[in-house]
Amino acid sequence: MKWVELKDVAEVSAGNPAPQAASDFSSSGKPFVRMQDVGRGHHTRALVETADRVSADAIRNNRLRLFSAGTLLIPKSGASINLNHRALLARDAYVVSHLATVVPDTSRVDPEYLYFWSLTYDPRSQAQTTSLPSLPTSLIKAAQIPVPPLEEQQCIIDLLSRAEGIVRLRREAQRKAAELVPALFLDMFGDPASNPKGWPVVALGELLAACDYGTSKKASTDDAGVPVLRMGNVSYEGDLLLDNVKHVMLDESKFERQALESGDLLFNRTNSKELVGKTGIWDGRWPAVAASYFIRLRVDQARVLPIYAWAVMNSKDMKKRLFATARGAIGQSNINTKELKRLPCSVPPIELQRQFAAKADAVRGIAAQQTAALATAQATFDALLHRSFSPA
Repeated sequence: MKWVELKDVAEVSAGNPAPQAASDFSSSGKPFVRMQDVGRGHHTRALVETADRVSADAIRNNRLRLFSAGTLLIPKSGASINLNHRALLARDAYVVSHLATVVPDTSRVDPEYLYFWSLTYDPRSQAQTTSLPSLPTSLIKAAQIPVPPLEEQQCIIDLLSRAEGIVRLRREAQRKAAELVPALFLDMFGDPASNPKGWPVVALGELLAACDYGTSKKASTDDAGVPVLRMGNVSYEGDLLLDNVKHVMLDESKFERQALESGDLLFNRTNSKELVGKTGIWDGRWPAVAASYFIRLRVDQARVLPIYAWAVMNSKDMKKRLFATARGAIGQSNINTKELKRLPCSVPPIELQRQFAAKADAVRGIAAQQTAALATAQATFDALLHRSFSPA
């Protein structure tokens, strides 16, 4: 199989600076792809929806370039480089300058083949690290890609599409399983926003035995020391993921003070407004500490159980309150412990919470099975991907 530089089979450039006036965007405008649109799905083979639509006047005044369907998008500046997002346009769209645009020569490479290849391309180690990472398009242009005949490319696309479809179905099953606990919470306790069952409501701080920040120590270079949980270890559903866990060096006295216990909640205190408040619950499977952008919440279990507090923190009502409370610079918001402790929390009888905990454990067992099935499907897809794009 022939290997060539990406620039030999595609035009590699970048999008345009985003227009700045509010009047430059309208619901009747043309799709304008920002980094958040690419990040929404992490890996998206058919990007159609965009949060913003740019007006005809803005397109003309800013001389924006229209990119055709089949263009591959790769983050080239900002923190999203480290997340390694990918997207393939499924419709013509305008693109922000933070994204590299890869327009394939379709006489030599199929856009979907290019997309699947891009999942094996990891430029994070090449990114220039200043205040924010940046990835020069020259490095993307120099990336090596295998280019078999188009017929063989189509066979690879068909195989990987089937495997990806299984992953997608498993992920959907996992998502539905994750929705069971919130549904159970609403059924047993009612919506916290209206508190239809009239439970007593107190400030969250009254229910806590501890509320403090995690460690600001940098990760060790050799994975020696104490495991530290970071924001990437908390899923959107609030489950704690144990892949890519880093380590830090802490002296014995400080580790004892910051050590996590089973049932501790990890509250994400700073990020975009959409992610502030994402809360995980620790099961204590091994010694660990939390990173500094978490607030560790340890509840008074005589009044509230950890799984109930976790469900409250991840409820729609609490998310809405957190969104209103978060403050900070554009694109980066935060909540401190003082603000967090003031948030209201309903307190049903502890026996009812115990019943909820027992049912939630059973439901989370189903979710764990779906997670394991997803992991197996993902591993199969990854193996096929590696085999398809590795040198013989």
